[in-house]
Amino acid sequence: MTGDPRPLPLTTAAEPTVFQQVLGAPFFKLPDSLRALHSIRGHGAFAGRVEIERGTGLLARLCGAIAGLPPSMRDAPLRVEFEAGPRMETWRRDFGGHRLVSRLRCRKGLLRERMGPLQFRFALHTAGGAIYWNAVGVRVLGVLPLPARLFAGVQCREREQAGRYEFRVEARLPLVGCLVRYEGWLEPA
Repeated sequence: MTGDPRPLPLTTAAEPTVFQQVLGAPFFKLPDSLRALHSIRGHGAFAGRVEIERGTGLLARLCGAIAGLPPSMRDAPLRVEFEAGPRMETWRRDFGGHRLVSRLRCRKGLLRERMGPLQFRFALHTAGGAIYWNAVGVRVLGVLPLPARLFAGVQCREREQAGRYEFRVEARLPLVGCLVRYEGWLEPA
């Protein structure tokens, strides 16, 4: 009797993706481009263009450096490579040569995103065919909680425009102002 020595795949079509777990039934009513990006299983890649505006104050520059945020750019190339399993997704972003990696999971109905030493907790909801992310908690090194009200200005919107996936991310902090604002579009690579 001989068995198949190949390893099992990362996930199967029957297992929900991280975003399907967080959003539940509303996920399946989203536009095609959003569902395609958030339905990746295994490896995938998207490419597009991005505009990035970084905060210029001393505290904004310091916080941006700690978080590993990309510098300001105009009409820059963007490539995002995904490795997605049912429990975690890794997003490897390349903003015109500046790399930013994050890991996303679903836990207790929230999307958790780890970037460098910070772990964000986002409540996601859908409205008008878009996905909205709102920060509801942040931890340093996964253990030290920071006051959630400080991060009310950390938001994301994903939508479809002219059949293409579009995003806008904005991070503002009290006393710091704008850390980063970036927006652009992606298509399957």
